[in-house]
Amino acid sequence: MAVLAKIRQRSALLIAAIAIALFAFIIQDLIGKGGLGQNTKDVGSINDKDIAFEDFRLKVSNLEKSGQGITPTDAANRVWEQEVTLALLTSEFEKLGLRVGEKHIIEVLKADQNIGKNPMFLNAAGLFDLAKFKDFFKSNPEQAQFLKDREKDAEINAKYQIYNTLVKSGLYTTDAEGKYKYEAEANKVNFAYVAGLYSTIKDSDVKVTDAEITEYMSKNKKKFKADESREISYVLIEDKASAQDEAEVKNKITSLLSGSVVYNQATGKNDTVPGFKNAKNAIDFVNANSDVPYDSTYIAKKDLPAVDADRLFSLPSGAVYGPYKFGNYYCLSKSLGFKSGVNAKASHILISYEGTQVPNKKEVRTKEEAKAKAESILAQVTANPDSFLMLAFTASDDSSAQQGGDLGYFGPNAMVKPFNDFVFNNGIGKIGLVETPFGFHIIKITDKQDGIRLATVAQRIEASDATSDKLFAQATQFEMEAAEKDFDKLAKDMKLTVAPLVTAKAMDENFGSLGNQRAIVRWAFEEDSKVGSIKRFEVANVGHVIAKVKSIDNSGLVAVSLARPYVEPILKNKKKAEMIKAKMTGSSLEAISKTVGAPIQQAAGLTLENAVLPGGVGQEAKVVGNALALAANKMSAPIEGNTGVYVVKNISTVKAPTLKSHAAYVTKLKAQNSGDSNRVIPALKASATIEDNRKQFSF
Repeated sequence: MAVLAKIRQRSALLIAAIAIALFAFIIQDLIGKGGLGQNTKDVGSINDKDIAFEDFRLKVSNLEKSGQGITPTDAANRVWEQEVTLALLTSEFEKLGLRVGEKHIIEVLKADQNIGKNPMFLNAAGLFDLAKFKDFFKSNPEQAQFLKDREKDAEINAKYQIYNTLVKSGLYTTDAEGKYKYEAEANKVNFAYVAGLYSTIKDSDVKVTDAEITEYMSKNKKKFKADESREISYVLIEDKASAQDEAEVKNKITSLLSGSVVYNQATGKNDTVPGFKNAKNAIDFVNANSDVPYDSTYIAKKDLPAVDADRLFSLPSGAVYGPYKFGNYYCLSKSLGFKSGVNAKASHILISYEGTQVPNKKEVRTKEEAKAKAESILAQVTANPDSFLMLAFTASDDSSAQQGGDLGYFGPNAMVKPFNDFVFNNGIGKIGLVETPFGFHIIKITDKQDGIRLATVAQRIEASDATSDKLFAQATQFEMEAAEKDFDKLAKDMKLTVAPLVTAKAMDENFGSLGNQRAIVRWAFEEDSKVGSIKRFEVANVGHVIAKVKSIDNSGLVAVSLARPYVEPILKNKKKAEMIKAKMTGSSLEAISKTVGAPIQQAAGLTLENAVLPGGVGQEAKVVGNALALAANKMSAPIEGNTGVYVVKNISTVKAPTLKSHAAYVTKLKAQNSGDSNRVIPALKASATIEDNRKQFSF
């Protein structure tokens, strides 16, 4: 990236979410991390089986050091989930008396690419050789513990395979269920209806209180079950430059344009030092005066700062532009010349073959077959370049096929060498065929971009010591006064903004828009932190956070503030339904139509499986189900649906023909239910007694 692109980058740490397989335990050197815990009590228990802190701490430490770049808290959360899952499943295995033999364990070990495909364990035919595997560990006794650990993991995996098979085998679909499925698809009903839609009543006319939301959650505890939480208010006083600081940086960098006179101690005379405009060596000048070192990359116009791109890109060689502001920097840039074709844009069609590392091959083919197909496609696109897009859609094995093979713009050496050389050594419009380790590529060069090389002096705009001292004093004052005064009012009086409430759980790391602020969350859950507790935190590269524990929720339900967006519409619709029902008076659809002010509408040929009412109303299975249950010409009571309250009148019902067998529908249901075994772990957790003490330790 060019210097300007580097300036654009932010310094916030990105934490990637890394999936861990159910039993993929990572075997690392057993090196403990001291000082994680405050004491040596148990981290928790599962069904009265304790998890010792020392064992848990060791696994957390090993996971931290596994090279995945995860934090101590994230590691603790992952190890906890593994421990809970392992404990619950091990208990199930013991209840069932599951046993596995050496052959089953070896098969599981072989499935691990590091073992099953390891050249040390393969015979001359390239197949796994059990004798070689055993001989290796006999000859390397220092690896005995490694093998023991892997065999233990393999045993657990083998038992889980058996357990999972048993669960799936226990899933049964009856003929009665198949019959219901058939009738839900085939029984049809025609009916007339009047709809009093919820949308006809303004949301602002219906109020839902916190107490009503709490009551709803209490009646639906499984849906809203949650760990203990804290609601935290906070004020952020950013450690940022003042207008005066910014002006000083601008003046300082402006002064670099022209020369300056400095005293030379060696000669005892004043010397004139040339400024940036007249500097003989622009690169040395940049490295001596810039907060960002010189970068020799040529930059395309699209990668320059948008506001100043036109002026910068049109700079003649040796000319200087600036000062200009770019992000948190003031900059001066001198043109060091242009270069053609610094970036290229190309499309390609990839024809891979067996042995290439391409995950989504459209068909299996040999190298010879792939080459023949690629040459055939090359002939087509050479004769008709407009066919390239469609051929990429239908024939390319690369993920870019969905974009018609378009790879966008890229710089030199971004692609593998044969691909790179073809693109950068040929002109726009050129079509050709090259081979790489991925297969055969039919390439079309679609565009190229020129670039400019800039020597840029960039000086960061940051708070001066005087400004930082002033902000620190302000933060300290707020912290002290907030202990005695109303938090929100004090913030308003001091012209500060109270950020949106943060709802945190004990093992959370992220804190609202501030990202990973584990120290704040940990403090909120300390024994001394009560409702109203206040503390100031210094956050590097951000500023001062003054946090207040606003509420503590031990109810076992999610916070009202989090539940409201989901629950409030439900409760509002229930209240609207009562208001609409009160209007639905009359013994006929015509009378109800007048009282509600809605027309009589018709629905034809609807089923329980296809219960979408006409007119874009949406899915209303309850309404269709009521219509199916009515006798001809009978009218229903008001029905609360998803989008409104409905009164229906059955016109006719067409019953499905009786079938001798519903086997096809039983098979269909079995396929739909095949993934139900994935609900085993959540079900075991829901019925288990789990005590989690992790918040008492310094993870």
